[in-house]
Amino acid sequence: MHATWTHVRERNSVPAAVGAELPLHPCQISFVELARYSGTSLAEDCCDRGTPGSELSPITMTTEISTSINIKEPRWDQGTFMGRAKHFFTVTDPRNVLLTNEQLENAHKVISDYRQGVMSPGLTEDELWRAKYIFDSAFHPDTGEKMILIGRMSAQVPMNMTITGCMMTFYKTTPAVVLWQWINQSFNAIVNYTNRSGDAPLSVNQLGTAYVSATTGAVATALGLNALTKHISPLVGRLVPFAAVAAANCINIPLMRQRELKHGIPITDENDNRLGESTTAAKQAISQVVVSRILMASPGMAIPPFLMNTLEKKAFLKKFPWMSAPIQVVLVGFCLVFATPLCCALFPQKSSMSVSRLEPELQEKIRVSHPGVERVYFNKGL
Repeated sequence: MHATWTHVRERNSVPAAVGAELPLHPCQISFVELARYSGTSLAEDCCDRGTPGSELSPITMTTEISTSINIKEPRWDQGTFMGRAKHFFTVTDPRNVLLTNEQLENAHKVISDYRQGVMSPGLTEDELWRAKYIFDSAFHPDTGEKMILIGRMSAQVPMNMTITGCMMTFYKTTPAVVLWQWINQSFNAIVNYTNRSGDAPLSVNQLGTAYVSATTGAVATALGLNALTKHISPLVGRLVPFAAVAAANCINIPLMRQRELKHGIPITDENDNRLGESTTAAKQAISQVVVSRILMASPGMAIPPFLMNTLEKKAFLKKFPWMSAPIQVVLVGFCLVFATPLCCALFPQKSSMSVSRLEPELQEKIRVSHPGVERVYFNKGL
């Protein structure tokens, strides 16, 4: 279907001298519509219409992305589980570990420029969001420093699959239990330090206390359960590392965030206006993180033992017993690829609670300073 200059003239007051019944190029129709909505005179357009009857040249248009995209927030709706899952699948993408320093610096430049209102030539919205997630995967949100590689969220799957696979393969002797539980808790300490909060930095003493306590708790749990399961089914023995990891999470996370339990975490209204600090909110946040971490480890530490218990009875693993560890690592990795983002998405990152559940003195303070606020929000952590 062709539009004509007559039709456009009627709608946009184009002079009759432009020509009657002259077919428009589709690009020109778009340009006319754009001019009509933006108030631009068609006499000032940059296309060459030519004389009536002459061939019309197409218009080349470049569309710049909006400068009002909020790249401080995730791309997808965090009010739904699906939106949170999409966000965390992107955040924990193991391929980000393979990015070069040049790619990281390019993403850093794109995001830094955009925040200052400067956009790279030809930048699309998809490219902007990709740069944002690359930036978030490698640079600390508070300090802006490049994070330790193995402490980044994108390293969670490859690192955890290796450590967990080995914990579940070498669990029968005391030296092996001590070694792999120590390696696991050392890795957790690096992750917790790398992703520390810039508003409430951990002291060396706090970090050391959490590290020693979690390692001791995990080793003691593993050795104690190993002793109890010596005369029980081997399948039960394979689940001992999971129990040790669960116990360590219950110790490690509260200790690593003990400052929040003592002094509270920042709470805000829905417009991000800070209202104070709440220890009640901190308890809810830490509880949600502990549950997420335990459930995150569950598929990779509960499903492979059943499969390995069957596979080790087959001729293949009897002939090649050294393949047990690689197979277990792959199985754990497959589970973690899905379990890590899905369990992170169980609870909203920006959690909330009713004002009536806060500490009495904080309730009173909020009712006086912000009488209309009924619900407060806070970052639960990871």
